[in-house]
Amino acid sequence: MIALNLPAVFSHPDIEPFVARFSREADDGPVLVGEFFGQEMYQEGDLTIQVSLPPGDTIVGDVVFVDPSAGRVSRWIRNGSPHNTLLITEQCDQLCIMCSQPPKKTHKDLFEHFLAACLLAPENMVVGLSGGEPLLHKAQIFDLVEQVIAERPDLSFHILTNAQHIDRADIDRLRGNAFRRVLWGVPLYAPNADLHDLIVGKAGAYDRLLRSLGFMGEAGLAIELRTVMLRQNYDRLPDLSRWVSARLPFISVWAIMQLERAGFARTRWGDQFVDHSADQRPLVEAVAFARSRGVDVALYNVPHCTVTPRLRGFLHNSISDWKKVFPKGCDGCLAKSACSGFFEWHADLSDYVKGGRL
Repeated sequence: MIALNLPAVFSHPDIEPFVARFSREADDGPVLVGEFFGQEMYQEGDLTIQVSLPPGDTIVGDVVFVDPSAGRVSRWIRNGSPHNTLLITEQCDQLCIMCSQPPKKTHKDLFEHFLAACLLAPENMVVGLSGGEPLLHKAQIFDLVEQVIAERPDLSFHILTNAQHIDRADIDRLRGNAFRRVLWGVPLYAPNADLHDLIVGKAGAYDRLLRSLGFMGEAGLAIELRTVMLRQNYDRLPDLSRWVSARLPFISVWAIMQLERAGFARTRWGDQFVDHSADQRPLVEAVAFARSRGVDVALYNVPHCTVTPRLRGFLHNSISDWKKVFPKGCDGCLAKSACSGFFEWHADLSDYVKGGRL
């Protein structure tokens, strides 16, 4: 697992937080001036920053949020990594039963720093915006996208949202060129209100989601529809596939994903996790029907060995590199380089009846 938050010692711990790209050469940011025993020392003006790192690691080239009062630097955008997501807020207006990052009531506004980080990102990078629910701060999100793309048209965004806050009044703005550079990840967990609302913990969420999806489609947005496999909805995947194919033909992709054992799901694993390898019929049927209707499908967080060969062409190497690992049972597997792997906090093949080295 790659450490994102690193302890640091500052010569001036009373200065305000800031964003910078750390480098080996003078580049309008902290410059590496020394390396020793798992430490990197940087200098910017009269400020010295000593960062503690795991063996073999470095933050050279990374875009970092520097917080002297907390004694910490946070790697927001890692050089050379395709997996970089900014946590916009921990507030959320839903309470999903399997939420991997349970919401908080408080919000710390870091939009000024998010803008600075995006403008320092490497060329052609996709920057993720996540939460909580980012669109609880919709005006600032829209401003951020427009400001960044105006200055950095090479960048793109992937925004995760429950789509409870898109209104008809937003359509004209969302038709703007900046939003052509955004893929919107929107969750839908069931083909009916009762089950979807139960899973997201919010009455009326399903109906509001459908309205928002209509507005998003009218604006011509790129939508990644996202469905987590659960005990509660797994048998309904074929029904959901038929519903999506008929009602949402304008989506860019339907992403079906395995559950992450974190947050609420960590203590509810036995009630929520479904072993898709034990009965692959619902998943196979859902994928086959969607594809027969021209809907693109992607399978996320699904180990290569746990599905039939007919599904392997839909698998994506989806788990972020900073939290992806393989258990010892995967040693020597021929499919390892193409496999999604496992989340670091639950790298266990024993969850699957069918699985193991290929």
